[in-house]
Amino acid sequence: MKIKVLIVDDEVDFANTLAQRLELREFSVTPVFSGKAALEIVEEIDFDVVVLDVQMPEINGLEILEKIRKALPLTEVIMLTGQATVNNAIKGMKLGAFDFLMKPADTDLLEEKIKEAHSIKMRHEDRIRKAEIDNIIKQRGW
Repeated sequence: MKIKVLIVDDEVDFANTLAQRLELREFSVTPVFSGKAALEIVEEIDFDVVVLDVQMPEINGLEILEKIRKALPLTEVIMLTGQATVNNAIKGMKLGAFDFLMKPADTDLLEEKIKEAHSIKMRHEDRIRKAEIDNIIKQRGW
């Protein structure tokens, strides 16, 4: 099964180009071009990884990160920025970002980070499933 990636960036050409590059590497990619669109789509689809631009109009990436983490707590978020600041990186990590990369991100590095983030999500989901099974077994006295 392909890793489902959501790209959130107001730079349409950048987002579409990045989506095409990741699709060539066998990811299932959905690009959106605003924070509002991102928040709407995460209510419908359980993405494995979100690649999120920090600087966007209307609602910034840090606010979107916080809302995505509430909607999809197991989904890992990789922040991208063209103007990295230590403060934004620290805020992003405190809000639960998996990593913080500079634009334009090297596609090989981004692919590696997406795979690492997906692996973490899968481990969390496996632990939750095991806990649910253990709970069912305990309740039934098996």
